[in-house]
Amino acid sequence: MEPVKVLCIGGSDSSGGAGIQADLKAVSACGCHGLSVITAVTAQNSHGVQHIHPVPQKFILAQLDSVLSDIGADAVKTGMLLTGGAVDSVVRKVEEYRLEKLVVDPVMIAKGGRSLMQGRAREALVKKLLPQTFVLTPNVPEAEVLAQCRIRTVAAMEKAAVVIHKLGAQNVLIKGGHLQGSKWLGAYDVLFDGDHCYKFSSPWIDTRDTHGTGCTYASALASALAQGKNIIDAVWQAKDMVTAAIKNGLILGKGYGSVNILGKIITNRRG
Repeated sequence: MEPVKVLCIGGSDSSGGAGIQADLKAVSACGCHGLSVITAVTAQNSHGVQHIHPVPQKFILAQLDSVLSDIGADAVKTGMLLTGGAVDSVVRKVEEYRLEKLVVDPVMIAKGGRSLMQGRAREALVKKLLPQTFVLTPNVPEAEVLAQCRIRTVAAMEKAAVVIHKLGAQNVLIKGGHLQGSKWLGAYDVLFDGDHCYKFSSPWIDTRDTHGTGCTYASALASALAQGKNIIDAVWQAKDMVTAAIKNGLILGKGYGSVNILGKIITNRRG
């Protein structure tokens, strides 16, 4: 029997905490085989992103063709798509290879505040990629940009999910970790599937070691979908896994640590 295959498209994180490195760890932890296409190379550490080098569109297309023409993918997850060319490349190959289970994590801003998506890339994401997206996974700041509204409550997350859904994604999952008051209310995520809003909650974990949370969550979600789970079960599995990864966060450098989805194998928590 062939392994379940998940293609991760995004930027490389030299600190190993987020980006493609986090994607592949999450996919492996879910029991799937991870494939990768690099869209940008970053120089970053626990303090933030210092430099970004975009991969030329021609080479992004070459990577996509190499993997998809030979191995294929049961699901696809995108992370950092820095340039309009990167977005256009994904759009073209999703259509060409008829990829249906596409999870898009709209990575816009790094934890340190650096922009990870150029203006034309953002426009292409909304106009071209979202209509092909099965699940969109913005955090609260990203959802505010996409919905063009402020989000301060779970109810506002629900309204924003409805607005964003109109941009074309089949499902919109807004992650509430940035929501004010989460420390007391718990970590709420909201899913809108076009008909109903569903809420997913977990206890709040008071930690600064959350680098890579979004990448890990979206990759675990793509893996669950690749394994044939429905959207509700897939979100629960991904949320449970990312909650455990946050709980087992790693100390890396002198800044923000990273989530650790391999908590049973690697241990090094602040304490």
